[in-house]
Amino acid sequence: MKLMIASDIHGSAYYCEKLVNIFVQENPERLLLLGDLLYHGPRNDLPKDYCPKKVIHILNGIKDKIICVRGNCEAEVDQMVLEFPVLSDSLLLFLDGKLMFASHGHIYNENKLPALHSGDIFLQGHTHVPCMKKLGDYFIVNPGSVSLPKENSEHSYIIYESCGFTLKTLDGEVLETFHLQPVHSFL
Repeated sequence: MKLMIASDIHGSAYYCEKLVNIFVQENPERLLLLGDLLYHGPRNDLPKDYCPKKVIHILNGIKDKIICVRGNCEAEVDQMVLEFPVLSDSLLLFLDGKLMFASHGHIYNENKLPALHSGDIFLQGHTHVPCMKKLGDYFIVNPGSVSLPKENSEHSYIIYESCGFTLKTLDGEVLETFHLQPVHSFL
């Protein structure tokens, strides 16, 4: 399965539209959004072309392709306008024999991991800083932020395919790749 992973749109219609255009070009089966879709939050400046109503329209246009977890900026009112589930704190994915635990990062994070087994992957956003690394027996993967990157990082997203993660800028530049050993099942 090919999966696009992105986080922290924060109401930027400009970057949301750019992300969805890339989604169409990359042609993954699903877009996994790791939260903070509409509101910019009190700690952030307004992102470029801040227009949550337009972001609602853009995302609802591909609602059948989106899976999402709640970020710290999501509220019940967001679920009233978005036509796909956005209020789950986490979700589990089983891809290529690997368990991936997805969460925004404000409840579970690198310093407070959920119960994972050796080789599991923890997907998170929240920090606005991309990261792909092994931490002990686990893997931590963060696509950074679509609209408000921090610590001199780029506007970015990740493509997962065939046990590999590829971090890309919204301009298509490959920043980093990270490959896992596939798990073979004999069942």
